[in-house]
Amino acid sequence: MSEEKIIETQELGEVVIAPEVIEIIIGIATSKIKGVYAMQGNLASNIAEKLGRSSHSKGVYLKNNDDGSVNADLYVYLDYGVSVPKVAMAIQDKVKHQVYDMTGLNLKEVNIHIVSVIPEKFTQADLSELFDEDELNG
Repeated sequence: MSEEKIIETQELGEVVIAPEVIEIIIGIATSKIKGVYAMQGNLASNIAEKLGRSSHSKGVYLKNNDDGSVNADLYVYLDYGVSVPKVAMAIQDKVKHQVYDMTGLNLKEVNIHIVSVIPEKFTQADLSELFDEDELNG
C-alpha cells in the first residue's frame, strides 16, 4: 500500500492522504495504550530510533482490499502481566476510532499480532539494605 493513496472526493476537490500518515496515526494511538511495550520495527526504523528519530509507523502495515476497504496489521510487544485479549481489543478500538476521527477512513480490519511479551526489569537488590555492615564485611 505504500504507493497507493487514500483519496476522498468532495465538492471543493480531492483530499489525498498518504498511507504513511495513517501508519503514523496508528502507531501513535497504539503506543498510548497501557500495556503496550513497543511496536516491532525493521532494521531501518531501529537504527533511526538509535539516532534520535522517532519512527511512529514501525510495526504497522496497511493493505488495500479489492472492495476499496483498508486493513491494518499491527505487530506489538506487550508488557508482562497484562491481559493480552484486553490490550489487543483496546488497541483495535483506539486505532479504529483515531483513524476515523482524524481521516474519515473506516478501517475494515485491525489485526493485532503479539510478537512477544517483555518481562519487567528487575533491579539488583542493595545488600546494604538487607544486611548490617558487619555481616557484609566478614
